[in-house]
Amino acid sequence: MSFSGDLKDKKVFISGSTKGIGFETAKLFLEEGSTVIINGRTKKGVERALNKLNNKNVSGISADFLDNAQIDELIKKIPDDIDIIVNNVGIFRGKDFYSETIKDWQDHFEVNLMSGVKLSKHFLPNMLKKNWGRILFISSECSSLVPGDLLSYSVSKASVSVFSSGLAKLTKGSNVTVNTIVPGSTLSEGSKVFLEQTAKRENKTIDQVEKQFFEDVRDSSLISRFLSVTEVANTILYFSSPIASGTNGASIRVDGGSMGSII
Repeated sequence: MSFSGDLKDKKVFISGSTKGIGFETAKLFLEEGSTVIINGRTKKGVERALNKLNNKNVSGISADFLDNAQIDELIKKIPDDIDIIVNNVGIFRGKDFYSETIKDWQDHFEVNLMSGVKLSKHFLPNMLKKNWGRILFISSECSSLVPGDLLSYSVSKASVSVFSSGLAKLTKGSNVTVNTIVPGSTLSEGSKVFLEQTAKRENKTIDQVEKQFFEDVRDSSLISRFLSVTEVANTILYFSSPIASGTNGASIRVDGGSMGSII
C-alpha cells in the first residue's frame, strides 16, 4: 500500500535496521521511492538484509555502535546531505538491578542514547543549512512503564526522549523536525523467541502465552496484543515525511494505549 507522503528520492539512514522495526521501516521507505542506507552490527547481517530487500535503491553499512572507530567510519560513509535519520539501534539486556554490571549500564547508554547523539551532532547542522530534515529517535514504553528487571535499558530509553525534546529546540524557525517514537510491546524477533520458548516450557500455545502476558505483565494495554513491526514502521514513515511538518519536539506513542497518559 502506497503512503504518498512525498518521500520519493529522500535520502534515509536507519541505524539498527537489519531486523525488526528498523528493517520494516527500510522496506516501507523503499516502497515510497526513497534511497535508503541500512545498518547492522555485522557485514553478514547487513548483506542478508540487503538480499531480502532486493532493491537497487538500498545500500548498507556495518558498524557496531559500541566501537567508536566503527562509528567514525560509518559517519564518513553517510552522505552529508542525508535528509532523514532514524535512530533505531538499541540493545536490551534483561537483568535485575543486582545482576547487571556498570558495563551493562554504560553499554545501554552508549548504544541507545549516544548513537543518536553522535549522528545528530554531525548531520543536524547540514539539515539546518539546507532548511529541511527529519531526525527520529525510537524510545520504548519502558521509559515510562519501568520494569524492575530492566532498569538500565529503561533509563537509557527515557534519556532518549529527553535528548530528542531538547535537540528539537535547536531547529526553531526551520523546516527541520526532531521527534521521538515510543513503541509499546512489539512482535519483533526477540518477542517471537520469548513467546515460542515460554509456550514450549509451559506447554501452552503461543496465543495463550500472549494472552497471559497482557493479563499479567502489560494489563494496561488497550489492544491487549503485541504491536506488529509494520504498525510502528508506519508511524515512523509518517513523521519522517513532509506532511508531518507541524510536529516537532514530540513523543509519539505507538503503544496500544498501555502508557495511559492523556498527553
